[in-house]
Amino acid sequence: MHVALDELNKGLLARGWPELKIGVGVNTGTMTVGDMGSPVRQSYTVMGDAVNLGSRLEGITKQYGVGMIAGESTRELLKKEFVFRELDRVRVKGKEDPVAIYEPVGEEGQVSREDLEEIKLWNQALRSYRAQDWDKAEVTLMNLQRIKPRYLYDLYVKRVEHLRKESPGENWDGVTIF
Repeated sequence: MHVALDELNKGLLARGWPELKIGVGVNTGTMTVGDMGSPVRQSYTVMGDAVNLGSRLEGITKQYGVGMIAGESTRELLKKEFVFRELDRVRVKGKEDPVAIYEPVGEEGQVSREDLEEIKLWNQALRSYRAQDWDKAEVTLMNLQRIKPRYLYDLYVKRVEHLRKESPGENWDGVTIF
């Protein structure tokens, strides 16, 4: 879908029109699929916790400035075939337990060495952030911004600035609540 959207946007921009953006949430799990409803009104749909989480993930793509977010169950199934960047651990509406969320980067073996090094550095920043080592997290994030600017890095720099002023406390689990 993103490849097709890139092609569509080329035509839109050539006409001076604004480009379109989409967010995709991908999750894996058990669900019910089929005609649901009453004899008067029916709809072919999917239902279940996995579907609800996928929908929530789609809704927060904007918060991280990414086009796609995959849940940890999807990442677990595909981690040998695809490279993922962990974005955060979140608690979304309707779920009590936090879930790790990931951005698919590309197929294994097709991701550049530079992108893999960037992900490695990002993982260091994320570890420092979760350990409340604000100085180390901030320096690493600023280095990442210098190497390859991303909305994600700006987001975490702002979080660090906020958490420096208002300490989350010793029991902070690093989870973002939506």
